[in-house]
Amino acid sequence: MHQTYTYQKFVYTPPAELQQESVARRPLVIVGAGPVGLAAAIDARLQGIEVLLVDDDDTVSVGSRGLCYAKRTLDVLDRLGCGDPVVEKGVGWDVGRTFFHDDEVFNFNLRPQAGFKRPGMVNLQQYYLEEYLARRALELGAELRWKSKVVAIDSQDDGVRLQVETPDGCYALDADWLIVCDGARSPIRNMLGLEVDGKVFMDRFLIADVLMKADFPAERWFWFNPPFHPEQSVLLHREADDVWRIDFQLGWDVDPEEEKKPENVIPRIKAMLGDDREFSLEWVSVYTFQCRRMQSFRHGRCLFAGDAAHQVSPFGARGANSGVQDADNLIWKLKLVLDGKAPAQLLDTYSTERAAAADENILNSTRSTDFITPKGPVSKTFRNAVLELSREHAFARKLVNSGRLSVPTFLTNSVLNTIDSDEFAGDMVPGAPMDDAPVQINAQRQWLIDQCGGRFQALYFVTDPAQISAELIALFARLANASIPVETLIVASKPGHLPGLTVAVDEEGLAAARYDASAGTFYLLRPDQHVAARWRQPAEAQINMALARATCNLV
Repeated sequence: MHQTYTYQKFVYTPPAELQQESVARRPLVIVGAGPVGLAAAIDARLQGIEVLLVDDDDTVSVGSRGLCYAKRTLDVLDRLGCGDPVVEKGVGWDVGRTFFHDDEVFNFNLRPQAGFKRPGMVNLQQYYLEEYLARRALELGAELRWKSKVVAIDSQDDGVRLQVETPDGCYALDADWLIVCDGARSPIRNMLGLEVDGKVFMDRFLIADVLMKADFPAERWFWFNPPFHPEQSVLLHREADDVWRIDFQLGWDVDPEEEKKPENVIPRIKAMLGDDREFSLEWVSVYTFQCRRMQSFRHGRCLFAGDAAHQVSPFGARGANSGVQDADNLIWKLKLVLDGKAPAQLLDTYSTERAAAADENILNSTRSTDFITPKGPVSKTFRNAVLELSREHAFARKLVNSGRLSVPTFLTNSVLNTIDSDEFAGDMVPGAPMDDAPVQINAQRQWLIDQCGGRFQALYFVTDPAQISAELIALFARLANASIPVETLIVASKPGHLPGLTVAVDEEGLAAARYDASAGTFYLLRPDQHVAARWRQPAEAQINMALARATCNLV
């Protein structure tokens, strides 16, 4: 097979603990150097947490694997300092098309409105993402240990003891907190005797990463029952480096090892592309759909994230995207607990909020899988009837499901939210992930979302900054100097200058429109950029109460 990427290999260094008699203790250990573990390590360092990450391998992942990174994940990667290389190297896209036989029956646009920093999706092979994340983690001072396999774990009330195996022997390591990101088969989950509930779907799909020159647009193309692969489905995505990802539905009664052989893969690709198209194989794999999750993502001092906590089928790009959002939800809460500014109960809300997100992903993923892989003749007849009708009738197109794509979860039922006491319209309800908009700061074009995250943030909307009273400026100063600081960003229709405060000019009015904001509107945002509370006019007692609720500090 041809290889376009030189796989990043990391240097193993014998750990100092091998020479020590006493057991070292760390505030935070992360197991697993995939996208989720590395994102958690970066965020921990940005929060000032000392972090040690261990992984049993010494290289990035092989093959494209997690491929599609949604706008919400790109927003998180921007905050972590990795968004630009991902977008620059990857293939951005917004449009997806679904075909039945040769006919297009449905299409969608992930970003129908202008005024957002990032595209709806970026396609990039997982090995690139892991390389960028590892580089950023090291830059921030995270300690990454390769060829370090956790072989035993003892979970205690005040921490976790690990036994770590290296090429030079084993050593013990204590952690105040452990974040488990060791994948769908999660050895640590198995060591602790913890279960995942759900189901495995009786179907198999072949992934082929194909190197070829092609002028197909940067769109997602999905076929039901195409002439080149009858009675099955096919998915096509463009990746970086002229690599194309093709997924072929195979059915259950196939031999995965046989299907991965080039002599069996190449004829399928030729049937799709034609004999004249030159191509070479870069990577081939066979996978099975699974939709499962743990009952709880927190077990004492062990916190599970990503595929270790939940698994979904690949159609919809919900795996890596939801895992990165797990880390985004978790680390700010852990920081407050480590600093003694919030009770450990706050970490229970990590589990409840992200379990709700996992349930939403599993529901959508299951529906997609049921449509793509009908369970019997009746289901298949219904599915094909929907596809036939969708050629001519708009109502049927809403029923076509080739994989509802990843969108962020609205945490509307979270106990951390403050219920609205004022009337608002629009999507920015308590629990919503914040919307973006273009703004001007110091006469430079910026993005609203880049001004927020990693800390509690207030948005105060006003027409003219000069109209803000001295009493309000004093309130904003008290919020900024509180034990849990809240920074206030002034979002104004007109430019202006206020000492100690940043003014973002909403020249196009998109921020005010998306937040249904009038002069005096105040939003409180969590460090993970979700809305915690909002009011038409700010009152200090209400803000303090909402902040206490958002950190589980209500007595």
